[in-house]
Amino acid sequence: MSNLPTFTALQVMQDAPVIPVIVLNDVAHAVPMARALVAGGIRMLEVTLRTPQALACIEAIAREVPEAVVGAGTVRSRADAQAAANAGARFAVSPGYTSAVGQACRDFGLALLPGVATGSEIMMAQEDGLSQLKFFPAMQAGGPAMLKAWSGPFFDVQFCPTGGVTLQNASEFLALPNVVCVGGSWLVPAEAMAAGDWARVTALAQATQALRK
Repeated sequence: MSNLPTFTALQVMQDAPVIPVIVLNDVAHAVPMARALVAGGIRMLEVTLRTPQALACIEAIAREVPEAVVGAGTVRSRADAQAAANAGARFAVSPGYTSAVGQACRDFGLALLPGVATGSEIMMAQEDGLSQLKFFPAMQAGGPAMLKAWSGPFFDVQFCPTGGVTLQNASEFLALPNVVCVGGSWLVPAEAMAAGDWARVTALAQATQALRK
């Protein structure tokens, strides 16, 4: 556990229009990629726990890029939350929600943005005190129309739609009053990472600033 300032889920969401969803296969890419995103105005970085190198990448970013706030994505268990916190993550994003994951993130000091796709899941998260949620997979689960429908019964919930969100459709989501930010993988294209084209990553990050509400 670190002495760095803690963030709420809302603060993580409000920092920029987009939270990049990052899949890293090479630890050598972690630090230059993080610096490229920060240079473009994006500092909340979700590194997904989908690769064997993910925790080492989180650790490298936390250690070498202090101006970034690194979080762990694809957190599905207490063990995931503990490993993420130990690596230096300061927030967690999950594809779904369970009370066990919620409790683990509280125990380890991680702000949690849990994934929901149904009204029942929203109610479960709210019962545990969570009202800032990831709508996932956003396009497959109903897109902007679903979020509009939820704005009535769940008027007190704020969302970060993720899954199928692109630079082309992000503004449609961000125009909704219950959407604070979106999550997207387009900021870190696999081919740009493989080529070490960090200038392109910075340019993509800068382009998201035009999406601000």
